[in-house]
Amino acid sequence: MKKLRVTVDGKAYDVLVEILDGGPAAAPAAAAPAPAPVQSAPVAAPAPVAPLAPVAVAPAPAPAAPKAAPVAAGANDIVSPLSGKVVSVDVKVGDAVAAGAKVAVVEAMKMNTDITAAAAGKVLSIHAAAGEAIEEGAVMIKLG
Repeated sequence: MKKLRVTVDGKAYDVLVEILDGGPAAAPAAAAPAPAPVQSAPVAAPAPVAPLAPVAVAPAPAPAAPKAAPVAAGANDIVSPLSGKVVSVDVKVGDAVAAGAKVAVVEAMKMNTDITAAAAGKVLSIHAAAGEAIEEGAVMIKLG
């Protein structure tokens, strides 16, 4: 039990509060003193509450199409070094790519990371598109 003083509209009231979920301290005292008389404030009747308007509920979205199986990475293929969102793919199928050339940009945690080719080669296929999510280690571009 805990004795508290509550002030309502400038009037102070002494109240006795029983703590229910306080662990071992919440056990009732063996010889608790009788509570002091408490002044009670007049209670006004609750104001009427307007009924809630019906809310239209949108149907659940259709399940997403299953993801394609991951593409196996070859020796010269360009893989994403981090999980994030593809911001841009800066090459097209058939382009010649030099070692160290920027080929894409991936955003993660509000930071853009340039993705570069580790080796020179020709772009055989692209497996990422701007706006798509990509996982770390996923093949973005296959080089030949």
